[in-house]
Amino acid sequence: MDETERIATSPSSKGRETSEFLMRIVRTLSHSADFEQREKEKARIDKAYKQSDKKLGELVTAHYEDLTKVTQDFSRMSKCINDSRERITKIREDLSSCKTLLHCKRDELRRLWIEGVEHKAMVALLDQVELIKEVPVKLDNFIISKHYLHATDLLVNAVAKLEKPLAGIDALRDLKAELIARNEQLHETLIEELNKQIYAAVPDQSVSLKRSSSYRRGSNLTKQLSDPECKQTKPTELLKPPEMVDLNKEIKEDLNGNPEENPAHFIAVLVEALFVLRKIPDSAERNKKMKDPLGIKSKIEPELSAIVARTSQQVVDSYAQQGESLSSQNQPRFLLELLENVFHQFRNVARMHKIVLRNLQRIIVSGVPVRNELLYDMNDVWSKIQAVLELVLREYLDVQTSSRQRTPTSFDEPSTDINSYFSKKKPTKSKKISLFRFDASIHAMSTNSYVDDNMTFDTGNLFHVNLLSEVGLGKHQMVCKPSVNNITAIFMPLEAFIKEVEDAVACQDGTSSLQSFVTEFIQNIFLGQVHATVSSSIAAATKVDEEDGSFDALRHVVDHKTQKDLGVTRPLLTSTVTVDRNIRKLQELMQSLPTYGDQFLNMICNILKEYRDTCNSAYRGIVQIESDEKRVISATWAKDEDISRFLRSLPSWRSLQMSERQDLSKKLCSEEEIRTLNSKEALILISNLSSEAIIPQQEIITDVTQMRTIANVHESLEWFAGRLRQFCELLSARSPNSMNSIELSTREYPPVSDKSLESLKMLVKDFQDLAEICLLLLHLEVRVHCFYFLLPVAKQSNYAGPIDDLDPDSNVLKLNKDLSAMEEMLVQSLQPQKFKYIFESLGFLVSSILMSSIQYLKKINENGIKKMCRNLFAIQQNLTNITMARETDLDHARQYYELLYMNPDDVLSLIVEKGPDYSYSEYVSLFQLYQKSHPHIKPANLDTLLHKLEEVMNKTQNGSST
Repeated sequence: MDETERIATSPSSKGRETSEFLMRIVRTLSHSADFEQREKEKARIDKAYKQSDKKLGELVTAHYEDLTKVTQDFSRMSKCINDSRERITKIREDLSSCKTLLHCKRDELRRLWIEGVEHKAMVALLDQVELIKEVPVKLDNFIISKHYLHATDLLVNAVAKLEKPLAGIDALRDLKAELIARNEQLHETLIEELNKQIYAAVPDQSVSLKRSSSYRRGSNLTKQLSDPECKQTKPTELLKPPEMVDLNKEIKEDLNGNPEENPAHFIAVLVEALFVLRKIPDSAERNKKMKDPLGIKSKIEPELSAIVARTSQQVVDSYAQQGESLSSQNQPRFLLELLENVFHQFRNVARMHKIVLRNLQRIIVSGVPVRNELLYDMNDVWSKIQAVLELVLREYLDVQTSSRQRTPTSFDEPSTDINSYFSKKKPTKSKKISLFRFDASIHAMSTNSYVDDNMTFDTGNLFHVNLLSEVGLGKHQMVCKPSVNNITAIFMPLEAFIKEVEDAVACQDGTSSLQSFVTEFIQNIFLGQVHATVSSSIAAATKVDEEDGSFDALRHVVDHKTQKDLGVTRPLLTSTVTVDRNIRKLQELMQSLPTYGDQFLNMICNILKEYRDTCNSAYRGIVQIESDEKRVISATWAKDEDISRFLRSLPSWRSLQMSERQDLSKKLCSEEEIRTLNSKEALILISNLSSEAIIPQQEIITDVTQMRTIANVHESLEWFAGRLRQFCELLSARSPNSMNSIELSTREYPPVSDKSLESLKMLVKDFQDLAEICLLLLHLEVRVHCFYFLLPVAKQSNYAGPIDDLDPDSNVLKLNKDLSAMEEMLVQSLQPQKFKYIFESLGFLVSSILMSSIQYLKKINENGIKKMCRNLFAIQQNLTNITMARETDLDHARQYYELLYMNPDDVLSLIVEKGPDYSYSEYVSLFQLYQKSHPHIKPANLDTLLHKLEEVMNKTQNGSST
C-alpha cells in the first residue's frame, strides 16, 4: 500500500491529518504538467475514495448497535447536564434570598443560639452529677472483681471532677468526702493485694509433702498455708524467669477476663494503679502518714518469717501423730522437707519482687520523678531472705547451745593428734580446780553477746515476735529436735540455694552472708562436735585396764546379733567395729558435706593411723617377752622377710588367698609337690630349732587366750582392711586423675586430693599386713609348740625302761592337751579355711620332729619302741580329731620306729625287696640307735652295715632312675 492509502486507512487520520491529506492531493495535481499524469492521479484517488467509502459502510453496518447506543447515551447525558445547570441557578437565587432575610433578623438568632448553648451545658453538668452519684457502686463492683486499674481511674477522675468542675455543688460535698476516704482505702487495698500476690499466692504444695506408710495416711496434705481465696500457680510457672516488662507498652485491663490469671500482668496493673493514685513512693517504703506503717520493703522480713511459720505448721500437721511433738524427735528429714518448701516459696517471692521492681522501673522510665532512697532493689530482698534463713538455721542447728561448747580444731592438717585416745594411758593426776572464773561474769557475757550480735541476728526477738505476731501462733512449731547434726541432712539443698542467691546477688567478696554463716558454723562448731563425738566413742572402745595396763580393745568382741548384722561368721573386736562405725559416719559426712571431703578424709586417716599404732602396740604386748625387746620365736619368724616370703609362697597360703577371692577352680600344684614343699618347711623349722637343747618357755605363747586374741585381731583387721579397700576404690573412681570406671553408689563421694588418697591406701596396706602377720604367727606358733613339747621326748625321756612303762610320754600328753586347747580357741575365732591352714601338714611336721629326734635317743628296747609308737598314735588320734582327716605321715613315722624290731640285715633285705621308704640319713640314724641299743654289735660291724646300706641305696636309686 502506498502512502496515500496508508494515510486514508490510518485510524489517526482525523481532523488535521485529513486536511493535510487533501492539501497534498491538490499540491500533486497542481504541480503535474502532464495531463495524463493528472488523470492517473485522479483515477487513483477515485479508487481510494471508493475503497474508503466501502470500508466505512462495512464498519457502520458491523457496529450499528454500538453506534446507536452511544448516540442515545450522549443525548441523555446532555439532557442531565442541562437540568443540573438549571437547578444550580435556582439554588443560587434561593441562597441570595435567605441571606437577605437573615440579615434582617440577626439579633433574634443570636439570642436563641446563646440559650441553646446554656441549656446544653446544664444538661452535660446534670449528666456528670448522675455519673458521679454512680461512682461508689461502680467502684465497689470493680474492687470486688479486682479490676483495680479501672477502679483507680474511675476514682481519680471522679475526685478531680469534684474538686474542679463540680466544686461549687454543695449537694456533692458529702460524696466528695466519701470518695476521698475511698481513695485512701483503695490505696491500702492495693498494698494488701500486692503483698498477697508477692507472698500469700505462693503455691505451697508445688513441693509436696510425702509420708511413709508408718505415718498417718489420713493427713490433709493439700491444706493451703496461705489464705483459702488466694490463687494457685502452676509449679512449672515458678521455674520460668520473670516476664520481661515492655517499658514502652501501655498497661491495659480486660474487664471480661480474670485479672489474676496472669500474676505478672496483675502485678503490673497494681503498680500502675498505685502510680495513678500518686502513691508509688509511699508504697515502696514506710509512710508515716498511713495507718498501716508497713510498705512493700518493710514487710519483706515479717512476710518471709510468716511463710516459715506457716510451712512449719503444715509439716507438723502432716507428720505428727496425735498427742506427739516433732520438736522432741531427732528427725532431720522433716527439717529438710521444711527447707525445701521454704526455698521453693522464697524463690517465688524473689520472682514476684523482680516483677514489681521492673514495673517500678517502667514508671521511672516514663519520666515520673521518684526519689531513689524511697525505692528498694533485689539485693534488699535477697538480704532479707538470707537473714530469715540464717535465723531458722540458728534455731534448728542449736547454734546458741553449741557455741558454748565450741572446740577449736584444725582438721585441714593431716596430722591431727588424737594419740591420747589410742595410746596406753596412765592414771591422770587430779587437776587443780580454780575457785572462780570471770568468763561467766556479767561483763564478759555482755562483751561476748555484743560481738555475736555484730555477726548475726538475735534469735529470740525476731523469730518469736515478728514471725509469731504475723501468723497469730502462740507457740513456734518446731519440726524436729534442734541439733548440730541436722546440717548433714540439709547441706546439699542449702548449698544449692546459696548458689542461686550468689548468682542473683553480686557479692563484694564473692560470698553471701548465708554462705559465711554456714561455713563458720561447720568449721567452728560442727567439725568440733564431730571430733568430740568420734573421740569419745573410740576412747571408750580402746580404753586401758588401769590395774594391769592391758588393752581392753583386744579383749572384747561383738555379740552374735552384731555379727549377724555385719554379715560375718567369726567374732570381731569391739574396738575395730567401733572404729569402723565411726569411719562409716565420716564417710557419710563426706557424702553429705562434699565441700569438706578432704577434711573428713584427713580425720579418717588420722584415726586409722592411731588405731594402727594401737593394734601394733597391742600386738607387741602379746609377742614381746616382758619388758625386753626380744619377742617370741613365732613373732620373730613372722617378721623375718625370708621366712615370711617362703611361707607366703607355699600352696597352702596361696590357696588361702584364692579362697578369699572365691577362685577355687584352679589347682595350684600336685599332691607330690605339696608334700615336697611341706617337707622343705619342716626342714627349715627343724634346722632352726632342733639344734637347741630345749626351747625356753618364755619364747612361746603359753596362754591360749592370747592366741585367740591374735586370731580375733587377724579376722577383725582383715575384715576392716577389706571395707577400707572398697572405700579406696570408690574414692579412686572419683579422683580427677583416675581412669577407673566402676559403678558407684547412689550418693557419690567427692573428689579428694591424691596425697590423702595415697595415705589412706598405705594405711589399708598396713592393716592388711598386720592381719597377715597375725595369721602367720598362729601358723608358726602351733609348730613351735610342737617343737617345745616333742624335743624333750627324745632328749629327756627313757626308752629302755621296764615293761610297765608303756604309757605315752608326759610331754606328748601335754602337747595333745595344748593342741586341743588351741583348737578349741581357734575354731571359734577363725574361718574354716584359715583354721585348716593353721593345722594343715602338722602331722608331717610332728613325724619329721620325732624321726629326726632319733639321734638324741641313747638306747631303746622293745618297750621303748612300743612307747614311741604309742606317742605317735596318741598324737595321730588328736590331730585326726582336729583336722578331721587321717594323718598318714604319723603312720610313716611309726613304721620307721617299728623297723627297730628287725635286725639291720633284715632291714637291708627289705630295702632290696621293696625299695627305700626313708632317706639314707634316716636309715643311718636307725642303724646307729640299733647298735647303741645292742652292745654286742661292734663299731666295725656298724661300719660294714653302713657300707652295705650305701651300696643298697645307690643300687635301688640307680635302678629306679633307669
